[in-house]
Amino acid sequence: MTEFQQIMAGLKNRQFKPIYFLMGEETYYIDEITNYIIDNVLTEEEKGFNQTIYYGKDVDAATVIMAARRYPMMSQHQVVVVKEAQYIDKIEDLQHYAAAPLSSTILVINYKYKTLDKRKKLGTILKKSNCIFEFKKLYDNQISAWITGYLKEKGMTIDMKASMLLAESLGTDLSKIVKELDKLQVAIGKEVTQITSEHIEKNIGLSKDYNSFELQKAVINKDILKANKIIKVFAKNPKEHPIQATITVLFNYFSKLMVYYYLADKGKANVAKELGINPFFVQDYTLGARNYSARKVVSVISILRDYDMKSKGFNNVSADMGDLLKEMVFKITH
Repeated sequence: MTEFQQIMAGLKNRQFKPIYFLMGEETYYIDEITNYIIDNVLTEEEKGFNQTIYYGKDVDAATVIMAARRYPMMSQHQVVVVKEAQYIDKIEDLQHYAAAPLSSTILVINYKYKTLDKRKKLGTILKKSNCIFEFKKLYDNQISAWITGYLKEKGMTIDMKASMLLAESLGTDLSKIVKELDKLQVAIGKEVTQITSEHIEKNIGLSKDYNSFELQKAVINKDILKANKIIKVFAKNPKEHPIQATITVLFNYFSKLMVYYYLADKGKANVAKELGINPFFVQDYTLGARNYSARKVVSVISILRDYDMKSKGFNNVSADMGDLLKEMVFKITH
């Protein structure tokens, strides 16, 4: 069970901590926990006297401490929330409250996009009392599995190609991904429990045939015809299919292919573990190793770095992104 799931399980069982210091780059979890506390800890009648929400830019540490030290009125608990707490001046002063918090107060601190220095006094106190939680951004290769898990909790499944398509197109912003998934569920109807790439294409507008994932497959197979068809579509809409995104996808693949070459154990489970990929995609590396020698992989990585620079204007006077992409893929596959 992840830390987020543990926190949510505790909240749903009404096992509250006196302080929830929520920090880090991944704001989705911070918002989910905060919103659950705001919506569910107190009844609507209790909220009027016992729920206070501040914003970091408009409040100082002394005011937060004063609010947290109040006792609830006609309720077991009071809730004090500080959103955008990264803007609080002298946030370290909260150590004076954190050292002896009231059990009747639930203090929620949203410290987004940053992390508190746990070596300082406030961080040390919060860590000792297990009241500080850091949420890091997921890596690109973790997003597909996260999508699958999110939908599973809602009683739905998604095929591998569809989850990879979403992961590639939506990036690592979990809030954005959840919005798209929730809209998709509404669009396809409650009776549909298996999401396919056809659903993605029809309702979100992401092509199941023309995307960086399919281009990567064409490059792995050295299918020049298919690669050029995809590149042609990309060239017509460079904003939707930026060359840098395609270079990143290919660079990640060939970098991992180089690692694959030097694995002593090329069993499916070990390859998936060492490369940090879903076992379903191990076959792509087995095939890639057949079609590209280790020396060629080194050359491909060099080509990708070169075209990354060209896509940013270095040593490229007039070629458009479509021409650059076509030229790059030709050099990789020949």
